[in-house]
Amino acid sequence: MKIVTYNVNGIKARIDRLVEYLTEAQPDIVCLQELKSQDDGFPIDAIRAAGYGAVWHGQKSWNGVAVLAKDADPVERQRGLAGDPDDEHSRYLECEVDGLVVGALYLPNGNPQPGPKFDYKLRWMQRLADRARDLLAEEKPVVLAGDYNVIPNDDDTYSVRAMQDDALMQPESRAAYRALLAQGWTDALRTRYPKGGVWTFWDYQASAWQRDAGFRIDHLLLSPLAADRLVDAGVDKDYRGREKASDHAPTWVRLR
Repeated sequence: MKIVTYNVNGIKARIDRLVEYLTEAQPDIVCLQELKSQDDGFPIDAIRAAGYGAVWHGQKSWNGVAVLAKDADPVERQRGLAGDPDDEHSRYLECEVDGLVVGALYLPNGNPQPGPKFDYKLRWMQRLADRARDLLAEEKPVVLAGDYNVIPNDDDTYSVRAMQDDALMQPESRAAYRALLAQGWTDALRTRYPKGGVWTFWDYQASAWQRDAGFRIDHLLLSPLAADRLVDAGVDKDYRGREKASDHAPTWVRLR
């Protein structure tokens, strides 16, 4: 079973690339982020024509997450995270597919830091940690997949110096990510590539793609029961280089 996280950076602008990926790669489950579309604008017909069912949680112009499943309709378990009734951002969607629980998430960027956006990022990470702890208590195979907007280690970026002031690489962001892992989650891509040097994002600016100046912010965290089934993990990097591509590449884990 291939589970993918893919920040599409606008599903309407990227629907052809997404359908292309679904058709060519044939993943079993896909977690999408940054739909940038309200619910009624989600291109469900094109996705169903590609052979996928979907649940989505949209928002006008910003954010938005979805879960796609091949030849199946994901069963929604939860949308949004508890702990902040005033938070209206569409950033978390939890579904179940064939006994596997999948949380699709789009963690706040947090820039500029310091400031209210960075404070919101850290509060959101704590709310995610609370939900992650509850999921572990269920003792089910779970994958928390998404754009975490966290560069966990120095070798997860092309340049520590270039990113040193960014919210993605602040000590507080990294500490919150490590605290999540310490609950018992396995970072699938890090397990597969323990020495780092694997990117999932390349900015549109400064010829970042052409220079391979990227970093790793798209992660798939596995609960113990899911980690026991880990076969492989990787990045479908070539899709970043296609015409009108997202600035993220599909990132995946394969489970038995």
